[in-house]
Amino acid sequence: MPIDCFPSNMTIMPPPPRAPPPPPPEPLVFDASILQHQANLPSQFIWPDHEKPCLEPPELAIPPIDFGSFLTGDPLAVSKLAQQVNEACKKHGFFVIVNHGVDSKLIAKAHEGMNMFFGKQLSEKPVQRKIGEQYGYASSFTGRFSSKLPWKETLSFRYCADNQSSNIVQEYFLNVMGEEFKQFGKVYQEYCEAMNTLSLGIMELLGVSLGVGNEYFRDFFEGNDSIMRLNYYPPCQKPELTLGTGPHCDPTSLTILHQDHVSGLQVFVEEKWHSVTPDPEAFVVNIGDTFMALSNGIFKSCLHRAVVNNVTVRKSLAFFLCPKMDKVVKPPNTLVGYKNPRVYPDFTWPALSEFTQKHYRADMKTLDVFTTWLQQKNNCGGTRNASSC
Repeated sequence: MPIDCFPSNMTIMPPPPRAPPPPPPEPLVFDASILQHQANLPSQFIWPDHEKPCLEPPELAIPPIDFGSFLTGDPLAVSKLAQQVNEACKKHGFFVIVNHGVDSKLIAKAHEGMNMFFGKQLSEKPVQRKIGEQYGYASSFTGRFSSKLPWKETLSFRYCADNQSSNIVQEYFLNVMGEEFKQFGKVYQEYCEAMNTLSLGIMELLGVSLGVGNEYFRDFFEGNDSIMRLNYYPPCQKPELTLGTGPHCDPTSLTILHQDHVSGLQVFVEEKWHSVTPDPEAFVVNIGDTFMALSNGIFKSCLHRAVVNNVTVRKSLAFFLCPKMDKVVKPPNTLVGYKNPRVYPDFTWPALSEFTQKHYRADMKTLDVFTTWLQQKNNCGGTRNASSC
């Protein structure tokens, strides 16, 4: 059988060089000054069909709470308001307060500060919020998530009600954001102090409505370590495809929200989404997951979202009340019994906060998922990652 032979001096050609790998895609940047004019939305901002906004939701009609009447201490007025709040918080965790005593000029200045900050070019906005942190500027969380991105920008900063941190907001704006923000630091310091006073008053009302007295929850939140957030929702040429904020319950204790004149907030009540008409004279208040745990599940954390429009900017001021870092979140004994066993385990706010920043994207199931995660972690003795136990 013949054997093929090759000359010994034959040159074997090396394989052609491999083509270099394609460069990685440019990171997505949410630059509102550009994207608000584009008809084609990046796919990361397009939400699934079952979560897309409804175009004409019914309006949520609930009577406002006259907070001034509560502060008078009149027994009949207090009893009536406590009953209203009790019904609302058991049903959906949401109510509106008027006659709240917060200076309208201060609110207007706080909105002016948002116009100044968010009106800057993206490159001029300092203090980018880092992944896993609560504070700083975030342009749609593009660095943290890759899908179902919110059509918004935010600026978040810390407020502490203890005496040792009396000017923490003012110092943040001056030392971190720069000299040009000094005056607005004073405005937001004053605004946070007003929100602190208002939130402690609301805690008195919630205590009365739960039958534990007006001091229990107020005392629990004295010296609170809270979060202030400025929300900016630019116009979107395809608002029917995206959301300003996806459906979620706030993991914090209580949210006090002031809206500008533009509609966008929606609340989930009786198995459907309802719009909340803005009222510049009112504050929107909703229960968060931490307070739901404090009430032993009696009061419900409010499921809500924000939609956008193709015409105008929408802005809101959100104060998130949170307990001091070392406070143990557990309900008062009077809310626990044979017929009302404990629903959630003891935890601290930093533990829940870290869970939502590093392990889980806040939604309508955050507290239940956190409870399971925490129980697994405790069963492992805290020595290993809970998911590996």
